[in-house]
Amino acid sequence: MDESITTVHVTSVLTSSRIVDLIEEYPNLTEITCSPSVYKRTSKKYIEALEQLDIEVKKRYNWGAKSRTNGAEDFVLRLAKDGLKPTEISKKMGITLNRVYYLLNKTNEKFDNRNRKHDHSKVKSLKEEGLSAKEISEELDIPLRTVYNILNKK
Repeated sequence: MDESITTVHVTSVLTSSRIVDLIEEYPNLTEITCSPSVYKRTSKKYIEALEQLDIEVKKRYNWGAKSRTNGAEDFVLRLAKDGLKPTEISKKMGITLNRVYYLLNKTNEKFDNRNRKHDHSKVKSLKEEGLSAKEISEELDIPLRTVYNILNKK
């Protein structure tokens, strides 16, 4: 029983047993929110009965999972501002490279490795020196597909 909660969001149709459970679990309940499709499938009698108990039923979208990054954005951003590359951040934090890019983009920072210009002449000169595409990718810290793209351009 949680007396501090006054609003709950439900994702299933309100039935008599569900309503009783909600009222028992949240005695100070004043508002129930649900998606329009759930609202449409809920009996009008139940909605009216809840209104008589001063509990308002509202339509509201509650899409998507809530963020649970626990401050990881701040740490990733600090490491990026300290000059670490996304691959280095990934190794240091033990998270995937895609997660690093996601967290950087989430902070609305203009730190996107995909948008930076690569030195085509440097890539081609390293290829002429006999380095493989994978070695070039590792040395210049650019994606392997970018190296192939540069080398295959006419």
